[in-house]
Amino acid sequence: MSFLAGWRLLLLLLVASLLLAYVVVQRQRRKYAVRFTNVDLLASVAPKRPGWRRHAAAALLLLGLALSVVAFARPTWPAQVPRERATVMLAFDVSLSMAAEDVEPTRLEAAQEAAVRFVDAVPPRFRVGLVTFGGSASVVVPPVHNRERVKVAVNNIDLQQRTAIGEGIFGSLDAIETIRENGRERKVPAVIVLISDGFTNSGRPNQAAAEAAVELEVPVSTISFGTDGGSVIINDRPIPVPASPEALEQIADATGGTFSEAATAEQLDNVYDDLNSSIGYRTVQREVTVWFVGIGLGFAFVAAGASLFWTSRIP
Repeated sequence: MSFLAGWRLLLLLLVASLLLAYVVVQRQRRKYAVRFTNVDLLASVAPKRPGWRRHAAAALLLLGLALSVVAFARPTWPAQVPRERATVMLAFDVSLSMAAEDVEPTRLEAAQEAAVRFVDAVPPRFRVGLVTFGGSASVVVPPVHNRERVKVAVNNIDLQQRTAIGEGIFGSLDAIETIRENGRERKVPAVIVLISDGFTNSGRPNQAAAEAAVELEVPVSTISFGTDGGSVIINDRPIPVPASPEALEQIADATGGTFSEAATAEQLDNVYDDLNSSIGYRTVQREVTVWFVGIGLGFAFVAAGASLFWTSRIP
């Protein structure tokens, strides 16, 4: 929670002063009564006093005042609202390690199926594009509204040697900038969703790509896909290809994106679902003054009613 006029919360000091004054007055009243009154005689002739109920009414009144002060400071609460437009670039690792079978049926096939479902779930007003990267990067589909074009491209990926994650990010940024050259699209948000199972061993370094993404205000959300037990057969020999999440996490942290790990097709689907929720919505601060005004008034009315019922007077 935040406040549009937070300085007004200083008025809570007045509420605290009233509370302190109430405590002092009650202590002085008790001392005076004990000092100048025959307690036994008073107990036998005086009607039963409200006791704690008198304090409860005062407490409710002070609470109502405190909530009114909070309302006066114009509190806001974060709320999720759907984006009208955005550009989503799907950067897809097509290195040979994606042929590993530690994820059924293979890393590549599981990633393809999940990517197709992700593309289907992206809000229809968003543009979606596809970049593949192995030893180099290629813009297979520029950002478009045509989902079928992107899904066909995802399902027709060819594997390459080596892994150039940095080039995948640069290729995605180039595609986004091409769309942004249209003045109407200049302020439309964009995000890169990058899936990989390895680390950069070709092309420009990840750090340079992350710095370029930050400069263009494009967060890169990364997904590390695979397990530590993955391997591929090259020249009739099994070659270990464990997932390497560290570099992907650094990219996400540096660009303001999110980092996720998935070791199964189901986990990858869940990651894509979460990403769709975050991409499709933005967080705005909505003023909730009326909540605190209503609750504060409620406490004030309850305090007045309780005091009138218990003590025949309004505090």
